[in-house]
Amino acid sequence: MTAGKAEKGSTGSTATGTPGQEFVISRVFNAPRDLVWKAWTDRERLMKWFGPKGFTMPVATQDLRPGGMFHYCLRSPTGEDMWGKFVFREITPPEKIVWVHSFSDEKGGTTHHPMSPTWPLEMISTATFTEQGGKTTVTVRWSPLNSTEDERKTFEAGRDGMRMGWTGTFEQLDAYLAKAC
Repeated sequence: MTAGKAEKGSTGSTATGTPGQEFVISRVFNAPRDLVWKAWTDRERLMKWFGPKGFTMPVATQDLRPGGMFHYCLRSPTGEDMWGKFVFREITPPEKIVWVHSFSDEKGGTTHHPMSPTWPLEMISTATFTEQGGKTTVTVRWSPLNSTEDERKTFEAGRDGMRMGWTGTFEQLDAYLAKAC
């Protein structure tokens, strides 16, 4: 299925995955892989685009290495703060990043989703970056990690929300890359 509207030369987001499988979403960006990789791995750049549309990232720390963490605060348009973190498992420049994604508290502890207590406590996440003709395809794969049956059911029921959230995030990345090129 195609999700969202493409901006500034991207080809739109496509989300796949059937119930019981990982959630997968891809988007082609009109930017070289090196620039897209930097947007994902440089804290200052990541702070300018990562998160649902309309959210800002006022605080972030990053230790970009296996075992290191990206800890951040997302602020909603109405001023509520939500904390999250990536704990990096694998970093293969400029091809792949694997991390455990979770909600967090201000101190970096792992917490449940503030509005969905049965959302998976942890998600295994993989982003891959491939370049062809000066354009970069980013594919994100998401699946629950060490989850309960209730968490897996919530994940399955949340596919439309994941598609909308990642599409908005990719739109923000697209806008950032258009300015950075």
